Amino acid sequence: MSGLLPTGTVWATKLLVDGLTSGRADHILVPVAALVALGLAAGTLPHLTGYLRAESDRRLDLLLQDRLYTTVNRFQGLSRFENPLFLDELRMAAQATGGAMGPVTSGLFDLGRNVIALAGLLGALTLLSPLMAGLVAVAAVPTLVARMSLEKRRVAMIAGQSAAARRQIFYSSLITDVQAAKEVRLFGLGGFLKDRVLGELVRIQGGDRRLDRREALTQTSLAALSAVVSGAGLAWAAYAALSGRLTAGDVTAFAAAVAGAQAALIATVENAAGANQALLLFGHHERVMSLADDLPTPGRPAALAPLRRGVELRDVWFRYDESHPWVLRGVDLTIPHGSSVALVGLNGAGKSTLIKLLCRFYDPCRGSILWDGVDLRDVPPAELRARMGVLFQDYMSYDLTAAENIGVGEVTALTDRGRVETAARAAGAHDIVEALPRGYDTMLSRVFFGPEDDEDPRAGVMLSGGQWQRLALARALVREGRDLLILDEPSSGLDAQAEYEVHRRLREHRSGSTSLLVSHRLGAVRDADLIVVLGDGRIVERGTHDDLMSLSGRYAHLFETQASGYREDAGIG
Repeated sequence: MSGLLPTGTVWATKLLVDGLTSGRADHILVPVAALVALGLAAGTLPHLTGYLRAESDRRLDLLLQDRLYTTVNRFQGLSRFENPLFLDELRMAAQATGGAMGPVTSGLFDLGRNVIALAGLLGALTLLSPLMAGLVAVAAVPTLVARMSLEKRRVAMIAGQSAAARRQIFYSSLITDVQAAKEVRLFGLGGFLKDRVLGELVRIQGGDRRLDRREALTQTSLAALSAVVSGAGLAWAAYAALSGRLTAGDVTAFAAAVAGAQAALIATVENAAGANQALLLFGHHERVMSLADDLPTPGRPAALAPLRRGVELRDVWFRYDESHPWVLRGVDLTIPHGSSVALVGLNGAGKSTLIKLLCRFYDPCRGSILWDGVDLRDVPPAELRARMGVLFQDYMSYDLTAAENIGVGEVTALTDRGRVETAARAAGAHDIVEALPRGYDTMLSRVFFGPEDDEDPRAGVMLSGGQWQRLALARALVREGRDLLILDEPSSGLDAQAEYEVHRRLREHRSGSTSLLVSHRLGAVRDADLIVVLGDGRIVERGTHDDLMSLSGRYAHLFETQASGYREDAGIG
């Protein structure tokens, strides 16, 4: 309907002008009524189409976000999230929102409207001057080609700027992030970081500027071409009217048809160019959607029974990429069922990597990891992880309530306050949480609050590093009754008294269960059933604390070094 309005207005105007020049009142009633009706339609249809377009964009946005994040959540490993090329692809895919896809959804109705309008106006123009109709149509070809080329360049430029955009976001976040604020101010890094932000911004804007320059030059040239065509046509129409070949109404219709046809052509080209850009963005979305899981899915998944014998690593080799050195080199290790195994070693020895392999965030490059004899490659990762409780050294601090920060360790516990409190007590976090303004319902962040909450201590609080550590430990312990408990530096942020208390509680919790404890504090691992020393990706020593001390090897050296530090601090000779 909208597409028919311009042609209807042209002909109604022509009839009105011809009626006025004829001097007969009955000749103007119909065109006047038609113009009134057309004006009413022109005033109401945009609001209706605007609502329908917005609703279409909303529904499409919901669909695209659902598809994208369902696919991203399907990736079971970590390799893609540590790949900058994938992160750039994901960033581009995230830009394929409902609004960005509008040109190929609700925008198709705009295209249809403009095509209908163009067809009608060119038809009207053909009746007056077939040659002029042809010139107007041909003049649109270079415009279409130029716009398509520009949009392709723009999407390619955005993709090429992804790395610079990520760096800009990183540097700007350091300036505003509360965790970085202390060092930024202490070391006077504000100016340094600002220069980095502006440097990346200048680099990004340089690409934008070059493309905008090209676009301005192209559009100016095309506008001049359109002006020449319309000017030549208007001169012809005026000459034809003077010679009696066209009426005054014909000239009015001709001028309106040329202007309307050129506007419709430009709009059609813009629709096509916008659709082209949207489809290029959608290509990134589709490439992410088409990616298979980064961990191979077994054709016939093996059932994972409760752990009865233990977890075994057989000649495990691993490196993150073929261009990187080996992190683990032929590791053979058994974690017997019901036993506590401690893993120690210097930084970079491969301890955290070994944990990632046990959680099957990666698969070994060589060798295998067996759960009661079942290769972890044959087990769906989600099923394996459901049987574990894990505390990572780089645990998350969620902008959620205290109860939610614990309950997310087992989603079903979010509605079970009893389980949350039991886990908090086991981690020594219950008293900390109870002392908060709203107890377990206290928001552990002030990110979501406005000026009205500024003076309200109940609005949200910030915890210390040691307090966060206990909540993270509670998050791991809320997974009660799991077959394997993995604790990576569970007391790294605690003072000596708190560390002693936490390890006392953990000893009680781990008693009779299968556990792997990683710690630099060797005093915390001395009661483990088996202590394994990792060095340069290999197991260099293994045994009980007494066994390893009697060897006078690497473990004994590390233990004595730490113990001597404590003795010196205490003034003991």
